[in-house]
Amino acid sequence: MTADLGALPLRPDLAGLEPYGAPQLDVPHLLNVNENPYAPAPDVVADIAAAVAEAATGLNRYPDRDFEGLRTDLAGYLRVESGVELAVEQIWAANGSNEIMLHVLQAFGGPGRTVLSFAPTYSMYPEYARDTFTGWVAGRREADFALDPAVARAAIAEHAPSVVLLASPNNPTGTALPPATVLAVLDAAAAVPGGCVVVVDEAYGEFRRAGVPSALELLADHPHLAVSRTMSKAFGLAGARVGYLAAAPALVDALRVVRLPYHLSAVTQAVARAALRHAPALMAQVGSLRDERDALVDWLRERGLTVADSDANFVLFGLFDDRHAVWQGLLDRGVLIREVGPEGWLRVSVGTPQDMVAFKDALVEVAGL
Repeated sequence: MTADLGALPLRPDLAGLEPYGAPQLDVPHLLNVNENPYAPAPDVVADIAAAVAEAATGLNRYPDRDFEGLRTDLAGYLRVESGVELAVEQIWAANGSNEIMLHVLQAFGGPGRTVLSFAPTYSMYPEYARDTFTGWVAGRREADFALDPAVARAAIAEHAPSVVLLASPNNPTGTALPPATVLAVLDAAAAVPGGCVVVVDEAYGEFRRAGVPSALELLADHPHLAVSRTMSKAFGLAGARVGYLAAAPALVDALRVVRLPYHLSAVTQAVARAALRHAPALMAQVGSLRDERDALVDWLRERGLTVADSDANFVLFGLFDDRHAVWQGLLDRGVLIREVGPEGWLRVSVGTPQDMVAFKDALVEVAGL
């Protein structure tokens, strides 16, 4: 006997909803989900395989539930990447930055509480709120997708959120937040009765342009700040599912309360630690992707398109009267990008030089540039 969904006691607020996900299609040029187009090099693969083989000998035992080795390695990586000294007690990790965000809202959100962000932004944020029964409020960004500090302060004062989520660089726009804006949000959050945690989501942080600082530099003076990162993008490890967060030890301890037991497998820990041993080589690819991104922004603007400034590994561009027709035309030519963001805009991930040639050729043909 089978039962359809209507016969099951589904939560009423989930009725009729579709699971999150971008199209997964078999086409030559996959430029829709901001993946790193470069697979790990053979020596990295060999090191990961050896580390997994070693971990496999102990899979009859539960993994280190506090994964101090991985947290130590992540702190060492951030010391080099951002110049910020962090103790192991200030680092947390989980299965992708998605689970990191869920931990944050499990700990600091919940019924009767609010999470605030500023749209357009990452489309999973309201889903984290929904799944933790936290109220969701989306403030506004400016026409150029910047965040006005005065607008942010007013929204925090009005809604008194327990959590503020700031993506920097922002997804889907690629916009980075200047330190003054983050500081304005932190100051406003510090005045919220009962407290407010500010999370700066730096999933694309390694792709920021020269001179753009990380919010990690603000951690020492702001115990209610958390900065999240991922190994999916710059490290090219989207398939490994490793995200992490840096914050004050007390904030990290709160996340330890809500995590599931042994949530980070021994295999995941082994993969991440092996990849971190090759951080310099993996980061060398980031520079070429930055250069490719900047060249793409120039190319699109030279053809009369509107392009958002990007500090990420993707570019938001437009405006199109019928963006779906452009998206479909590109797909028909073997190029998959993302139909996301405000009406009229499209987002393309930065790929290999060959991917970019295919994208440009297809766009010229479809849009008549």
